[in-house]
Amino acid sequence: MIMIRSIVRPEKADDVLAALMDAGFPAVTRTAVVGRGKQRGIKIGEITYDEIPKEMLLTVVKSKDKEFVIRTVMQAARTGEKGAFGDGKIFVSPVEEAYTISSGIKETGDGEPEEVKI
Repeated sequence: MIMIRSIVRPEKADDVLAALMDAGFPAVTRTAVVGRGKQRGIKIGEITYDEIPKEMLLTVVKSKDKEFVIRTVMQAARTGEKGAFGDGKIFVSPVEEAYTISSGIKETGDGEPEEVKI
């Protein structure tokens, strides 16, 4: 399994969520975050904004779906045809195990789910 963390513009978050839903990946955690990238914030007139509002979308998918989900997020989050500074970033990490609290089901890698005795 793979965790995909997408940092996107707030106005693009709903587009990304809709694209993921349409693609068959409805399970997403959404969090409002602030930060800055290589541009070190933004300067408007005399005021410099060091931290810019973004949305972080977390989803865990099977390894075989990784490239498809990344392309889906990139297409939905990109501003215009070529994109723009501040469109965001995608981080990919392996997930060793995942547990569903209500059912006690444990998933490891891309193997079969198994029930965990509590």
